[in-house]
Amino acid sequence: MDGVLSQEEITALLQNGGGDAGAGAPVSGNDQVTADECDTIGEIANISMGTAATTLFSLVNHKVDISTPVVSMAKWEDIVSQYERPCVFIRIAYTVGLDGSNLLVLKEQDVKVITDLMMGGDGTNTEEELGELHLSAISEAMNQMMGSAATSLSSMLDKTIDISPPEANLIDLTDSLDEKEIDEFLTGDFIKISFKMEIGDLVDSTIMQLYPISFAKEMCESIKSNMTKDMEENATPAPAPAPSAAPQQAPQQAAPQMMQQPMMQSQPMMQGQMPMMQGQPMPMPMMQQPVNVQQAQFQSFAGDFNPAIFQKENIDLIMDVPLEVTVELGRTTKSIQEILDFAPGTIIELDKIAGEPIDVLVNGKYVAKGEVVVIEESFGVRITEIIK
Repeated sequence: MDGVLSQEEITALLQNGGGDAGAGAPVSGNDQVTADECDTIGEIANISMGTAATTLFSLVNHKVDISTPVVSMAKWEDIVSQYERPCVFIRIAYTVGLDGSNLLVLKEQDVKVITDLMMGGDGTNTEEELGELHLSAISEAMNQMMGSAATSLSSMLDKTIDISPPEANLIDLTDSLDEKEIDEFLTGDFIKISFKMEIGDLVDSTIMQLYPISFAKEMCESIKSNMTKDMEENATPAPAPAPSAAPQQAPQQAAPQMMQQPMMQSQPMMQGQMPMMQGQPMPMPMMQQPVNVQQAQFQSFAGDFNPAIFQKENIDLIMDVPLEVTVELGRTTKSIQEILDFAPGTIIELDKIAGEPIDVLVNGKYVAKGEVVVIEESFGVRITEIIK
């Protein structure tokens, strides 16, 4: 042995991430994934998930870090033996620009933390069983995250990329995997991309993205085609064809005559000068006419304007403009979860004490305080204080 790895051994190591050779054996036939394709897939995933992490930060209002991806080959047996169960499978289908789909695999506990943060919690309310509300919330989060990732992918491929709304399902990997969402991954090998995800001090976990080999190769071909197109567009244009022999002789014959002309003729013509012919005297430059410049004079308004004269006339112009008067009994703040729990009979406590004056607002501006009165069968407000 000379210590040099063969191409087959290098490909096996890249596809398996340096792990067990049996789990990451090269795929035979036309489905072979080369080392360059592995690098391309990793770069696509790195850029896409970097954009998705920024979107997730805006949803949970916590710092989100997603590490550099690790690309390898895997089978369903590897996922079952390595990943926590049950877990949430999110299917992302591409509808425009690419033909295929991929799966995003998240741990159940991570989904509970993310959805709790999205609903205004602190990320610790994770005792509740994962239900439809959690799956709907994580689907919306993935829709925005992978939508922004598709935008980045559009820039890389120089074409429009769009996805359908993601579908989230809670799956126990110990059960028989015959769900519609993962049928295309059940046959043979597929691409596994692992990321380490951290959300503040609440989540320190691993997420996976699974690609069918055919879909991964399609993305690689799109990247390669786009690079080839850019190289062709940026290539240096071919030199212009040489002119015929007859026009080439004219400059050669004129060259001696140009050398005999005075050096003064090579200077650029100034504005106002006529072209100078050989043997003619140089014309005198034109004299510029003087321009009369004076400082602008403005009439002073001091002492001429009396606001009292125009005040009444001007205010009459807007006397019939309608304004919206609002009486505010009080306010409070509720989280999305508390609002979803509203039902007939629910009592909402406000920030006003019983008997405290209520607020009167005009077009949203706080202008007065008052007290509630009853006029026959209607409520009214008696103004008690004007706010200056």
